[in-house]
Amino acid sequence: MALEAQNSEVSPASGEVGVGYFYNSFKAHRLFYGLGGDAYSVDSHPGRKNKDPASVGHPDMASAHWMFKIRTRCTSARYIECVVDQKLILITLMVKLGVAASVSSALARSRVFQRLLFAERRNGRQTVGLLIFFLAPLTLGVWVRITVPNFYAADISFETVTLLGLLLGPAWAMLSALVLAFPAMLKHEYLSAPFLLAVGLISGIFGVWVEREEVWSFTPFVDLSIYRWVRRNLRQPKFDRQIALLMLIAGMEIARDWIAGRYPHRLFGLYTDAWWLRILVWLCAPMVVGICLKMWNALRIELKLEEQKRLVLEARLDALQRQINPHFLFNTLNSIASLVRFRPDLAREMIVKLANLLRALLKDHGTYVLLREELSFTDDYLDIEVVRFGAEKLRVVKELDERTLDFLVPSILLQPLIENSIKHGLEPRLHGGTITIRSRMQGDSFVVEVEDDGVGIVLKPPSALERQGAGIGMKNVRERLEVLYGNRARFTVVSRPGRGTLVAIELPAEMPDFNGQNGTESRIQAPARASSDS
Repeated sequence: MALEAQNSEVSPASGEVGVGYFYNSFKAHRLFYGLGGDAYSVDSHPGRKNKDPASVGHPDMASAHWMFKIRTRCTSARYIECVVDQKLILITLMVKLGVAASVSSALARSRVFQRLLFAERRNGRQTVGLLIFFLAPLTLGVWVRITVPNFYAADISFETVTLLGLLLGPAWAMLSALVLAFPAMLKHEYLSAPFLLAVGLISGIFGVWVEREEVWSFTPFVDLSIYRWVRRNLRQPKFDRQIALLMLIAGMEIARDWIAGRYPHRLFGLYTDAWWLRILVWLCAPMVVGICLKMWNALRIELKLEEQKRLVLEARLDALQRQINPHFLFNTLNSIASLVRFRPDLAREMIVKLANLLRALLKDHGTYVLLREELSFTDDYLDIEVVRFGAEKLRVVKELDERTLDFLVPSILLQPLIENSIKHGLEPRLHGGTITIRSRMQGDSFVVEVEDDGVGIVLKPPSALERQGAGIGMKNVRERLEVLYGNRARFTVVSRPGRGTLVAIELPAEMPDFNGQNGTESRIQAPARASSDS
């Protein structure tokens, strides 16, 4: 039986369907997909007009006329989809920058993360802890990208592996690459793990090759980096590792773009036909890496400045502490020298007590001691002074609140105040006087007072010459309170000429945070308030 072509006007619904109908339909499909010649192919470029097959007189084109209309509509739909894809990629790039900034800012708020990230040396356990900070939220971001339609900005696994390679080295970066690629591998993106492993290896080798400061100084402002590089090389050409890092990250992003376009659905990438948009995609990765490094480097510099200020304060406090010891020793030796000729036994007793005091001073103790320990130290000093003046001329009264004895106070806090009361308040009086030591609670703080009933502070006329070294103990105490407490401490002196002087120190009952090794406060505070009424 010969095959005869059926009339294309016959409707298939009429039941007269033969083999010739399928033959004509096949020829129409060839024309629809551009296989029947250039004169009848449908061009997908929006700037070129498409020809209707039925208008060129082709004998079998009547049945393909409806397919031409569908193809024309598909071309228009593809153009609209292309525009939508471009807008989606632009939005994704902007959101990705925001995600990088928010994640890096959230991580930087953690004290544990700061300590692990900025540590000069880390053991394996600390490095694993640091990786958990990175991988826990960012692996979830990869999963969100896979499960939530069009939310591509959640996946910054490429940038994360690059960061970890620069900061931790190739081995840890490759381990992180396997973890971050796991959700993508479950969705059949089988090239994710090999690609991220290669990124971790390359960035890790680069991080080992360059200095750590060069990594931290990498900036997200790509345009400024290129501009400065051009200016420097116009004057004196040289190799710039900052530009090398920029080109390295952009180069790996270009490689991902090429692989994702060649093997779709096997590696995630923001692929587009628009070259200007491709360039933005390539530059977005260095900007994401630069944003994280820039934020953390600013925090690192701030912590370094605080550490330097803390060391300066420690040096200043140590100098003040050393200033107290020779001043106290000088005064005590003067007291002993005055007794050696006339009362040698008493002088010997004072030397023994002085030895006990020096042993306590040379003992390795922190900046802070319990108030009861400070009072015990002042008792030894008062024993020396009572021997020197006589029990009938120097009387000591204590009015102490038991609740305050276990609070921390700066070491050698009361001895300079007591010494000042004896030397400048009671010694000028022939019949001596009384020193009263008090402590009490006052709201959220506690107050320690040293009061004497001596001659008080007599204001000198402007023409009077001050004796060198006078008042060194009071000034020392005031400065140490400024260093240790800032504006949380209050130092008050109230003096009534002829009736005595009261020195009150108000300290917070709750101690501020300070370094456990030396007891020095780690935060820099404003100067302490001090007032003086006469």
